[in-house]
Amino acid sequence: MKNENWPKTKIKKPEPKDKNSNDWIIWAAWADRITFEEIFEKTKKTESEVIKIMRRNLKPSSFRLWRKRVHEKSIKHRKKFSEQRKDLKNIKYF
Repeated sequence: MKNENWPKTKIKKPEPKDKNSNDWIIWAAWADRITFEEIFEKTKKTESEVIKIMRRNLKPSSFRLWRKRVHEKSIKHRKKFSEQRKDLKNIKYF
């Protein structure tokens, strides 16, 4: 089967190419699976710097929505993310 016939997944907001740009930082901050530690490893921006970038570049209502989402999800930190993954593995469905 040719690659042309494979179904293509449509992404609403694809990943920006330049990892040092504010666009990539905003994209990564909205992504649930990318932790603040990973953002720091790739861009050397701390969590507080990411928050400042988000505050400057988003509308006030969007920023409040993002902060609420990050606070409630609590998987934007590697330790909390790995703990939540362990809890999911321990759930027995059958």
